[in-house]
Amino acid sequence: MFTAIGTMVTRWMDQTGGAANMVRAACFWLVRSRFEFEQFVRQSVSVGVESFGVTALTSLFTGMVLALQAGNTIGNIFGDPIYVGTIVAFSLIRELGPVLTGVVVAGRAGAAVTAHIGTMAVTEQLDALYTLGTNPIQYLVIPRMFAFLLTMPVLTLFSNLFGIVGGYLVAVYALEVPGEVYLSDITSFMDVNDFMHGFLKSFVFAFLVATVCCYKGVSTRGGAEGVGKSTTGAVVTCIVMILVLDYFLTAILTAFGI
Repeated sequence: MFTAIGTMVTRWMDQTGGAANMVRAACFWLVRSRFEFEQFVRQSVSVGVESFGVTALTSLFTGMVLALQAGNTIGNIFGDPIYVGTIVAFSLIRELGPVLTGVVVAGRAGAAVTAHIGTMAVTEQLDALYTLGTNPIQYLVIPRMFAFLLTMPVLTLFSNLFGIVGGYLVAVYALEVPGEVYLSDITSFMDVNDFMHGFLKSFVFAFLVATVCCYKGVSTRGGAEGVGKSTTGAVVTCIVMILVLDYFLTAILTAFGI
């Protein structure tokens, strides 16, 4: 058992070091070479626009479930479903919005990025880029990292909006809470720091997903089977790390009053 744990820790440290080297190389090529704007636009559409539907649908029903559960629970305790809007908005904007968006984007766009770069790696297309005088980090990784950093915060904003709308529909039509009361609960208790709390998290999650998925792609070995393992490993790692980092980010941001 100890041997297996030691092997796991060694592999994790090796992969962490490899990912750190990839980020360092990305920073180097970002200031030393031409930015691939066309690749950046194409990847922004793939990561952001094509992930919008599933992100919005997920957040809509998450907000509906939050409102239904909060309303029924509070109604059983106090007799009236009060503060439903506050519970839904705080839960989405501070926590569930960025976390769900990160998980959904990792499962959809992150997997696609890993599979694409991994296929290029096992078919020696990355070596061909070197032969043509193009660095794969500069051509493939940097545009994708910036695409994630641009689109995931925007998707988080829409995720929060759709979640609040979903909660509004349930609160008004199922729990019979006046719409003005639902909206007043949100505006009365929420301030800019609550918004920034979740918004800052979305940037960290975007950087995490981009780094993990790109590194898993460029380090893929072993043909088609290796591509499948890298894709699965990238998605699992992103989901676990998002949930782990969410706790530490919450503690740090709360300590700074955000």
